[in-house]
Amino acid sequence: MSENTDSIHANLTALPDHVGVDGLEDKWCKQWEDSGTYRFRHTTERSGVYSIDTPPPTVSGHLHVGHVFSYTHTDVMARFKRMQGFDVFYPMGWDDNGLPTERRVQNYYGVRVDTSLKYDPDFKPPFEGTEGKKVEARDQVPVSRQNFIELCERLTGEDEKLFEALWKSLGLSVDWTQTYHTIGEHPRRVAQKAFLRNLSRGEAYQQEAPGLWDVTFQTAVAQAELESREYPGFYHKMAFRFADGTPLYIETTRPELLAACGALIAHPDDERYKEHFGEKVYSPLFHVEVPILAHPAAEMEKGAGIAMCCTFGDITDVQWWRELHLPTRSIIQRNGRIIMDVPDWITDEAGRALFEETEGKTVFTARKIIVDALREAGDLDGEPTPTKRMTNFYEKGDKPLEIVTSRQWYLRNGGTDAALNAQLIKRGEELNFHPDFMRVRYDNWVHGLNGDWLISRQRFFGVPFPLWYQVDGQGNADFTRPITPKEEQLPIDPTTDVPEGFDESQRDQPGGFTAERDIMDTWATSSLTPQIVTRWGEPGEENEALHKATFPMDLRPQGQDIIRTWLFSSVARAHLENGCLPWSHTALSGWILDPDHKKMSKSKGNVVVPNEPIAKFGADAVRYWASSAKLGLDATYDEGQMKIGRRLAIKLLNATKFALAIGREDENHHVASAAQIDWDPADVSEALDRSVLARLAEVITQATKSLESYEHSKALESIESFFWDFCDDYIELAKNRAYGTADASGQVPSDHAVNSARTTLGLVLDAFARLLAPYLPFACEEIWGWMHQGEGSVHRSAWPLPGVYAQAAEGADPKTLDWAGQALAEIRKIKSEAKVSMKTPVLQATLSVPEAAMAAIRDSLGDIAEAGRVTGALNIAEAAANTGADGEDEAVITVRDSELGEPPAKKPKH
Repeated sequence: MSENTDSIHANLTALPDHVGVDGLEDKWCKQWEDSGTYRFRHTTERSGVYSIDTPPPTVSGHLHVGHVFSYTHTDVMARFKRMQGFDVFYPMGWDDNGLPTERRVQNYYGVRVDTSLKYDPDFKPPFEGTEGKKVEARDQVPVSRQNFIELCERLTGEDEKLFEALWKSLGLSVDWTQTYHTIGEHPRRVAQKAFLRNLSRGEAYQQEAPGLWDVTFQTAVAQAELESREYPGFYHKMAFRFADGTPLYIETTRPELLAACGALIAHPDDERYKEHFGEKVYSPLFHVEVPILAHPAAEMEKGAGIAMCCTFGDITDVQWWRELHLPTRSIIQRNGRIIMDVPDWITDEAGRALFEETEGKTVFTARKIIVDALREAGDLDGEPTPTKRMTNFYEKGDKPLEIVTSRQWYLRNGGTDAALNAQLIKRGEELNFHPDFMRVRYDNWVHGLNGDWLISRQRFFGVPFPLWYQVDGQGNADFTRPITPKEEQLPIDPTTDVPEGFDESQRDQPGGFTAERDIMDTWATSSLTPQIVTRWGEPGEENEALHKATFPMDLRPQGQDIIRTWLFSSVARAHLENGCLPWSHTALSGWILDPDHKKMSKSKGNVVVPNEPIAKFGADAVRYWASSAKLGLDATYDEGQMKIGRRLAIKLLNATKFALAIGREDENHHVASAAQIDWDPADVSEALDRSVLARLAEVITQATKSLESYEHSKALESIESFFWDFCDDYIELAKNRAYGTADASGQVPSDHAVNSARTTLGLVLDAFARLLAPYLPFACEEIWGWMHQGEGSVHRSAWPLPGVYAQAAEGADPKTLDWAGQALAEIRKIKSEAKVSMKTPVLQATLSVPEAAMAAIRDSLGDIAEAGRVTGALNIAEAAANTGADGEDEAVITVRDSELGEPPAKKPKH
């Protein structure tokens, strides 16, 4: 409908005998897909496009209702923008590389990677699903890296089909022709190209340095993937000694690192140790001389106030090691065990013998050996005392992280560059956060960065770094001068592809080349989803046009918990490569809580599989529950809300059927199979009807403003509130007039009055079909088909504009409907209190009406009398002002001097 007084033309189809929401998903999903309802049409300039950087869900077995929750929020916006006339670019991706997929594949097929094995084209895994049972590592069959990758691709392909079916049943208006995989050829090319450009500009670099390491997954871990958890342990008080034997006690929770100690550290203001700064002591058991040094990061109140710095026990050790130029004395291997050779800094014979006892042991076993030796030597003061400390874990791991020195790749992100940090803070200021209070999480994260982004992983299923290294005559790789491919050669796998100027026979040979075996962190690919989906840098006019029309994108919806990872890393990549934000808005969803108000997660075992509520209540009902929650706030899984949503959808169907059936009888009183009707706002002449259009104009204005501010729940609240008022009040008040029923005196309403009611019913229900379409897409499509047969989908119709309704209702009071509804409720209250049927006639009654409502009641008195079955006089008297509890005058309508007739006789039962 345009912003004028043009009528709405309706092609009415035959109405069903019974209506309900069951089966609508299957019916409409197929029609939407067959007709390409949600296809991106690419027929307009950038200003006419609304593009969404949809989160690619991790393909690792199952979705839960938390996904349904957040993806519904996005879909509401996509549908709204499409109805506003935008060409909506709404792709879907699958995040199918990374640790979750590897773990699932290992357990599902019962395999593990052995990089020494060659590819077996005929390999068959020992299992095809293990029914939820975990296959122990010792029972997993070793396979080549390429065989393992093929199994990953096979399983993720099967999972993705299930995910897509679920998304469709929920009614996501995704363009399924725009689907991508983070491990697919195109994303690999984008990720490798972006990395090579980072490398050429000096933004990517490699470094041999201490870093956080997960001994279970055998991979380095980035700062953004850390999770601090409380971990039980013991304080051990042990004696370092000066040359004369005087003890100096320190307390530690990690005595197994004693051999790695390089210094004792205290705060420069600590009076207990000031006189000893610069002096040296000997470590117990190993008799290694270490200095006593000062550093402001030492905590005077913690333990003895002096700590041993071991390389490396925690992040503070790394800071001390770097800033105080301490020796590197690493004794923990990548597998989490003690190194196999006695280090050369231990020269004491007894100390070397003790270290041999710990060689190859786990840190737990080594700890027991060291503590027993300290106790026997008299260097343990008392017994260990229990404590709990906050310890870093990999977010997907279950063992504390170690710090291991290794060669890794890094990407500059402002953690070591103040100028870049300030630029990325500025980018955050440019971005529109919804809700805005989430902005502080971005700012805090960027301000708190203490190192660059570690992007290399020692895993298998991921995007390879596109690099090789020359091998010298002695067989040593030269990591300082990587060999890179040309961009047009991408994507490549350096473990199978060969660099220019070499052949395969020279792989891993002196004078030849070797491949970079690490892969990129999964976020290093996911951070480029805006570039991936918009076909950044891909050759061809079609790709160039797509990128120009969709980038920078409009919206990044995502969870609040990955602001530090996905959101920030995407901003950083676009800043470095494109010199802009990747999108202008970000919408951040809260978490779903179980009935005990605990966050739902697979690890806690408290998730609900979304297929269940969809099957039980219908997709529209589940979407209603999700849409009722505000962005950024947690919401409880609530089947009660879903029941309300189902009731709303059914009421919409029934109300529409009722209204469309009025006046569709021919002279023989048979329902016509179809009808053509024009609902012209100019035909709305009655005060009550004009009030409804005035109220509708207000609701459209409110809902549009809320949705444009990404407040989908606020928009739904205003639409739904009016819908129930319309059904409960207006339909009841106007239905007799719409039918053309004679009143108690036998007077038939005029044709103008009848047409006014019917037109109002049609106009408002047509508007509701469009206003509720983003929320209840299946029910709204169903009733749109009744009203506009052959005219396309409601989801391609125009979002209603308030002007046409406001113009038709010019001068009308939007509160007339409220007052008339209140009067009708009071008349019915008399019958309810008398415990008689609502069909009982009211012989006479007087309405006590506040001055503010007088005109509204007078104008709608006929409809009130008809709806209330008032057969005699319905009088109006001005009500005396009543003062409420808050001291304000209460404006309420009451009934006085009423008289009821005889209830209608009950029909005999057959």
